[in-house]
Amino acid sequence: MFERQRPLNDRERQPGPVVCWISRDLRAEDHWGLALAQQDALERTQPLLVVFCLQTAYLGALPRAFSFMRTGLSETKASLAEKNLPLMILEGPPQDMLPDFCRLASAGVVYCDFSPLRLARAWRSQLAEKLSIPLIEVDAHNVIPCWLASDHQEYGAYTFRPKVSRLLDRFLIAPPALLSHPFSLDSQTRLDLLRLDKREKLPLAPDSSNAQPQPGSRAAKAALQSFIRERLALFDRRNDPNERAASGLSPWLHFGQLAPLRAALDVRGPSAQQAAFLEELIVRRELSDNFCYYNPAYDQFAGFPSWAQATLLRHRGDLRPHLYSLDQLEAAQTADPLWNAAQRELSASGQMPGYLRMYWCKKILEWTPDPETAQADAIFLNDRYFLDGRDPNGYAGIAWSIGGVHDRAWGERPVFGKVRQMTLAGCRRKFDVDRYIQSVDAAERNEHG
Repeated sequence: MFERQRPLNDRERQPGPVVCWISRDLRAEDHWGLALAQQDALERTQPLLVVFCLQTAYLGALPRAFSFMRTGLSETKASLAEKNLPLMILEGPPQDMLPDFCRLASAGVVYCDFSPLRLARAWRSQLAEKLSIPLIEVDAHNVIPCWLASDHQEYGAYTFRPKVSRLLDRFLIAPPALLSHPFSLDSQTRLDLLRLDKREKLPLAPDSSNAQPQPGSRAAKAALQSFIRERLALFDRRNDPNERAASGLSPWLHFGQLAPLRAALDVRGPSAQQAAFLEELIVRRELSDNFCYYNPAYDQFAGFPSWAQATLLRHRGDLRPHLYSLDQLEAAQTADPLWNAAQRELSASGQMPGYLRMYWCKKILEWTPDPETAQADAIFLNDRYFLDGRDPNGYAGIAWSIGGVHDRAWGERPVFGKVRQMTLAGCRRKFDVDRYIQSVDAAERNEHG
């Protein structure tokens, strides 16, 4: 499946080991990047080295996000070791660490993951310049490689969906399983590289909260199968937070511990619920990658469509019913009991029902002095508290909620202008709000004994 890969520089392939730098897709199974890297290494009778660059801080995430990532990565390291594939943990920016690592290993080529986000793209761009060997990017995260699904920012799901449909059968194919790799480094090179390995920094106790899901690929597979058995038939009720009918897979998808491709292959089928799940997993989720890839202002007011910018500017001076500081929002100190409960659930578990995630964000627009502040506060809270924060889905969701991205103009209202509004009264018409609040209260009492 060579369509999934593309070169990021024009260096000549050299003899020597193959390096696969994983950053977004942190698993040993269903990983097209690893599969293509191993195929290259086998054809050239070379060792395959897997590398991860550990960052000490990333976009304001809480320690539990690092714990989730590191615990899962320890599992991945063990799975790769069973295939005679060493996973080396380097500490520091990849553009600084990998060139020296490749020189020490006498590497011939580097494969890497794809991400549409600004920081990850800067890493790859700088690394491509510094390396004297090819850097090859593989989209192992999207079912359809982002740059092939569309060559421009899509207006919405209605324009993106037909393109996905045309390409889906071509790319809905699992990669070959990794083989036990028959080629290893010589003992001296292995010793030299082990001096760089920061594997002792990986172990980190999981979050002690019972509300947080278990990290790792094994837990991800179990969660996927549990969803298929127990909740997929209820998927058309996913907008009711009390039903808990959504998949709940986003933390494992975000950290690359579960391949969206695997979820799609295991769920696909003729029912309306299966189709609805694939719509969210592929069309909606990959539309977020499309937005962040083709819109460099994906986390800024300038990234909103022109109609939304115009209507928000016209209503910039509208009187807000409440104004809350970021500290008050973070502490769930608003006059809205539903919003407070959703924020408390987020703080405790790192997750929130999808329908409430939209409501949560739209109320931030209503309670802050301007859309720029609303977007900044929403991104801060999203990246700090959600286990799947720092993700294209989060940035696109915030841009939809506050700036009308992938949506249309609606009837004009105070503060929101023509951007879609959501209200507490509207939520009460859709589900039992009090029941949800009571469930959050009960979870808190249970957590604290």
